[in-house]
Amino acid sequence: MWLPQLHLMRVISAKSQGYSIATDISGPMTVNGPERGSLMVQCVYNSGWETYLKWWCRGATWYGCKILVKTTGSEQEVKRDRVSIKDNQKNHTFTVTMEDLMQTDADTYWCGIERTGTDLGVIVQVIIDPAPVTPEETSNSPTLTGHHLDKSGWDVPRAGTAAPGGRPLLCRPDPAADHNLPTKGYHEALLLCPG
Repeated sequence: MWLPQLHLMRVISAKSQGYSIATDISGPMTVNGPERGSLMVQCVYNSGWETYLKWWCRGATWYGCKILVKTTGSEQEVKRDRVSIKDNQKNHTFTVTMEDLMQTDADTYWCGIERTGTDLGVIVQVIIDPAPVTPEETSNSPTLTGHHLDKSGWDVPRAGTAAPGGRPLLCRPDPAADHNLPTKGYHEALLLCPG
């Protein structure tokens, strides 16, 4: 009776520290990474699994997940697209690196060990934090402060733009574009200009 209670206490302790446990493999329950950045996930396995193939799989269900990258049974790093995996057999860990993160990378993943029968695996939730807007991005965004509408609804740019012959360039807002603009973020001004 003592051993099952000890094992249960180990699982409860590990869960409270943010790790998922599957008998011989463990990993973080959640990992955050910045959009356009990278993240690393380190999974730990027990002795005896050193030369087995390790994998990183995407999908909420165990049997429906897609293996993105898999080791070769050695400590050689394997890279596929934006994901790499490297096994450190001495430390009984393997590390998955995801690069150039996008919001669409947020999902449920699995750290796993391939074996005869059912593989070993532990679930990892990947969360992608939105990238902050940089000053360069905002300085390159057009603004609507350099123009005004005259009485007819035409826009008269004040940046010195002129039509042929030196006349002011008259433009009006494109009403068809207004309903397609997102409600957040930076937008280009869509103007209809003659000529």
